Amino acid sequence: MSVPEDLLKIGEFARVADTNLRTLRYYEELGLLVPAARSEGGFRYYRPTDVNRVRLIWDLQQLGLQLEQIAKLLGQRDASESHAQLLDRVRVALDEQDRLLQLRIAELEGQRSRVAVATNKLAECAGCQHHPSLENNFCEPCRASQDTLPDLLSALF
Repeated sequence: MSVPEDLLKIGEFARVADTNLRTLRYYEELGLLVPAARSEGGFRYYRPTDVNRVRLIWDLQQLGLQLEQIAKLLGQRDASESHAQLLDRVRVALDEQDRLLQLRIAELEGQRSRVAVATNKLAECAGCQHHPSLENNFCEPCRASQDTLPDLLSALF
């Protein structure tokens, strides 16, 4: 079989996709990634655009999905599915990624809020004469306000 010139041999593809051969072979085993062609010698070849699929897999992992879940979500490319089925499958995958991103954004906004509360309290600490050390717990609760310290200050003091 003659391999089209625009395809990348697995090693080059791994470099472009910023991953390794073992990962690509594992993705193939799970049905996440399918080589566009194989040479007579069995070498895998990928389309340059398959990098986008590898990046999507990585993004979904960063959002907390396991590879098996990603495989179910993305499904395998299937020449027998209709245009409408393809669009539905893609829409489901995009909707799930959006849902996961919204959850992550909410988590990050919560963390930012906690940092802001701690930063505001830290500004109050600037004029305080009490000093926490390993031998005491002068700042828990706050000697000036008698309030419990924000979690982040408690962790850092």
